[in-house]
Amino acid sequence: MLSVTDVVKSFKSGDQTIRPVNGVSFAIEQGTFAAILGKSGGGKSTLLSLLGALDKATSGDVIVDGVNISKLPDGKLTAYRRDDIGFVFQAYDLIPNLSAQEGVMLPMEFAGVSHAKRSERADERLNQVGLTEEMHQRKANRLSGGLQQRVALARALANNPNLILADEPTGTLDDETGEMIIKLLHQLAHEKETAILVVTHDQALAGQTDRKFRVSRGKITEDTPKVRA
Repeated sequence: MLSVTDVVKSFKSGDQTIRPVNGVSFAIEQGTFAAILGKSGGGKSTLLSLLGALDKATSGDVIVDGVNISKLPDGKLTAYRRDDIGFVFQAYDLIPNLSAQEGVMLPMEFAGVSHAKRSERADERLNQVGLTEEMHQRKANRLSGGLQQRVALARALANNPNLILADEPTGTLDDETGEMIIKLLHQLAHEKETAILVVTHDQALAGQTDRKFRVSRGKITEDTPKVRA
């Protein structure tokens, strides 16, 4: 489903060539919940940007469902980000004056989904992540951090993406709320057959994933995969 082969990202800094991602290869199937760990500056965030088509690799291939996004023109990359990828950020990045429902409807509007269908699907996604009907109409800035992260997950699921990329999704949450988000990510990956890849420092989160990768100095290695029941 996601196949990364010999991916390099390089740039010049004075007389030096910096390679924050340097020959990375790995693959993830649908329905897999995976984590990428590593120290700051090791290349995790750069790799996430390449997978999400926020940046282009200098060389190598990033293939999602048979499409090599490393070779797509910018116009098609916009459609890829909109239709095939769901993003979840540490800071939630919700629009404060929109209700939870309106926030989840927004990416569907950009995708050309009708208003009636946007409303229906937004409610379905919010129910899926555990928000009550009453909370659907509550403004984002009136929700707790844990609830805002649930709305962010619902928004990421809005256009039925093949891949969800999450950058430190539990980073600002307390332990109990973080644990709830971890369980929710695990459930979404396995029940919806969605590939979910998280970049995290959270060992509790990483310990509950199906696969665990480590990035250091631009290289990637994988811990021994867990056997799924």
